[in-house]
Amino acid sequence: MSEEPASSPTGSRPPSLPLSLSSGQKRGSDWIYRSPQTAGVSGIERIEAFFHQAGYAMHRHDTYAIGRTLAGVQSFRYRGSTRNSLPGGTMVLHPDEPHDGQAGTGDGFHYRMIYVDPALFQQALGGKPLPFLEGGLSNDPRLFAATESLLRAMDSAIDPLEQDSALYDLAVALDTVAGAPDTPRPVDYRAATLARDYLLASLDRAVTLDELAAAAGRDRWSLSRDFRALFGTSPHRYLTMRRLDLVRQLVLKGVSLADASAASGFADQSHMTRHFKHAWGVAPAQWLKMLGSPAPGAR
Repeated sequence: MSEEPASSPTGSRPPSLPLSLSSGQKRGSDWIYRSPQTAGVSGIERIEAFFHQAGYAMHRHDTYAIGRTLAGVQSFRYRGSTRNSLPGGTMVLHPDEPHDGQAGTGDGFHYRMIYVDPALFQQALGGKPLPFLEGGLSNDPRLFAATESLLRAMDSAIDPLEQDSALYDLAVALDTVAGAPDTPRPVDYRAATLARDYLLASLDRAVTLDELAAAAGRDRWSLSRDFRALFGTSPHRYLTMRRLDLVRQLVLKGVSLADASAASGFADQSHMTRHFKHAWGVAPAQWLKMLGSPAPGAR
């Protein structure tokens, strides 16, 4: 699914890599880093890479290639002309479309990319035709936002439910940005409610969308769509917020942040803190301080 470089050997990913080009990077070797795969999930691959000059010769693959340039200028030939990807935009290369890749300046280019089996998007969209973005580049903020969770935290695998939710959001964003008309569909309230109840009973462990679909008696993508329509957010986001509610309840009772994180289904305290800050804009220790409460076990 991934691409092979046209020239220059690849090296390991530098630790704690900044999202800008340092003088050390400019002198170092080209590299490609493959993110760990989510257990039990197929059809998606994530990479991060840096190239000084030529990255890829002309080639094509049978997946979507969707990503963003983090630093530098990534130039590529696509559908008869040269495109230049800059930080802040989104690249969307359609399956089976020939393209290459090289640096647009002497500084090289650093980027992240996900490769997605088109069948996953088609399933998420209920069998609609695959979305097609003519130029291979988009500055639409909806598409940029939809790729965020899939293109961050490359050093670890994504939670299965989070990945499925992100893929659904990306499929819908692609479909919308490509100009597809909105088609209203009936919503299964009973299935969505069963899914919500299942999530509430599973705060302390990982849940997959397939597992949730089985409990609700609905196919995974229809359930994901129905859940959003009825509860205003994805199953993964709903579960994360209920886990954060539990964290707040526990720490206010004097439970340490580390123990509250574990009891609420988070991998560790740092994992919980990342989601806490994303939800409320402050770290849990700072939130407790603002409430006038000590931060038990805070580091």
